[in-house]
Amino acid sequence: MTIDPTLNEWLNLLLRWVHVFAGIMWVGTTYYFTWLDARLSEEEKAVANTGTPAQVWMVHSGGFYAVEKRKVPDLISRHLHWFRWEAGTTWLSGMALLVLVYYLGGGALVDPDVSEISVVAAVGLGLGLLIGGGIVYDLMMMSPLGRNERAFAVIAYLMVVGISYGLSRVFSGRAAYIQVGSMFGTIMAANVWMHILPAQKKMIAAIKEGRKPDDALSAQAKLRSKQNTFMAVPVVFLMISNHFPGVAYGDRYNWAILSILVLLGWVAAKFIRRA
Repeated sequence: MTIDPTLNEWLNLLLRWVHVFAGIMWVGTTYYFTWLDARLSEEEKAVANTGTPAQVWMVHSGGFYAVEKRKVPDLISRHLHWFRWEAGTTWLSGMALLVLVYYLGGGALVDPDVSEISVVAAVGLGLGLLIGGGIVYDLMMMSPLGRNERAFAVIAYLMVVGISYGLSRVFSGRAAYIQVGSMFGTIMAANVWMHILPAQKKMIAAIKEGRKPDDALSAQAKLRSKQNTFMAVPVVFLMISNHFPGVAYGDRYNWAILSILVLLGWVAAKFIRRA
């Protein structure tokens, strides 16, 4: 399928604009709440047994803000704000770009010098990886492995290395990088829409019914959100990697560079979370 070149360029421009800005909002809110939760945890320890609620004071844009965390919010007199469309918009615009740039026509997806795979087979493989990657991730999270963060990280990283190597032998280098980034982004969006938001809705339903929210739901949502912060840093690198063929996807050992930078991204995320 071919698209008029001018229309294609406009679609590419507009989708990238939406994708980048939505991504900024998503990653920004994710890391903001990660920082906020860490500061509130520190305050909770500081005011323990005093009867005083933990608060974090901030100053921004000419105003002062006091934020406190409640296990049971007052749903009757307060309007509850949700943070979900940042993730949805980022993923939808990213998928639209993936289809527009790589899957339609397949010119950027396959490279005859790399493999002789057909465009149809390559598209099927790419979509299969997005779906299969999410399923495998969820199965790992639901298994005993999901309760051991270090073991989970090691096995997940080895899988990323294997996927990176495999894709670099089938797709063009540029497409291999973007496909790994799309897999991360799909897992992150699924975490928000299929796990974090449903858990929050169940907690709210319990409060409305006068029941204590299940702590397991809160822990599950927090863990998924935490893992999103670790995936976000490599995803940003993979989003911009197509601008650096010489030192990234165009290198002979592009899969190794990708793997190393994913690991560095995870390490960076660990330090950013502590900031």
